[in-house]
Amino acid sequence: MENINAVADQAHQVFEARTRARDQALLQARQLTRHAANAIRAIHRTEIDLANEHLAQARLLVESLTDNLIHQFPDLFYAGYTQDAIKEFAEASITCALIQDLPLPMPEELGLENRYATYLNGLAEVVGELRRRCLDILRQGYSQEAERLLTCMDEIYTLLVTMDYPDAITNGLRRQTDLARGIVERTRGDLTISLREEQLKINLEKFMERLDRQGSNDADHPGV
Repeated sequence: MENINAVADQAHQVFEARTRARDQALLQARQLTRHAANAIRAIHRTEIDLANEHLAQARLLVESLTDNLIHQFPDLFYAGYTQDAIKEFAEASITCALIQDLPLPMPEELGLENRYATYLNGLAEVVGELRRRCLDILRQGYSQEAERLLTCMDEIYTLLVTMDYPDAITNGLRRQTDLARGIVERTRGDLTISLREEQLKINLEKFMERLDRQGSNDADHPGV
């Protein structure tokens, strides 16, 4: 038992290092989630520069988490709180791009080339943000921009539904896919109603114009 003190010393060193790494990861994960949420909030308000600023800060945090954890403490890196925060970054990056009608950010552009489950779960949650944007647009009346966003939602769902793998592999993507389907269908219904209302408004305006012209003709030819 003469080595027991050496075991204790080594264990303390390892646990203290892991604790420091965990505490730092938790802090950065919270900051990352906050920047992602603020980026989405800014893009919905059409504050493009502010959204990009938050995304830039979020990207630095993703890089820091990756560099500090993936080799020395991979279990902390792949822990739920870390991957959830990175998923929020993916969601914010994709949401900001699609709302601006920019190309879809690829996983490698976001530093997620080896974490497709995290990327795809973030992509699935984008559907809800695009619905929110569609509803904001539809409050002003039917718009082709809302149709474009619905097309993006459709394409995301079409991709997600092909990922027929166990939840242990995809981190619960199947449930997110089911939620996305419902969101897409509700949004399609909202756009259909808005389009019909727009067409009805146009037809009523044309009808009123015909009545006005008829009234003018009757006034010009009272005895006819």
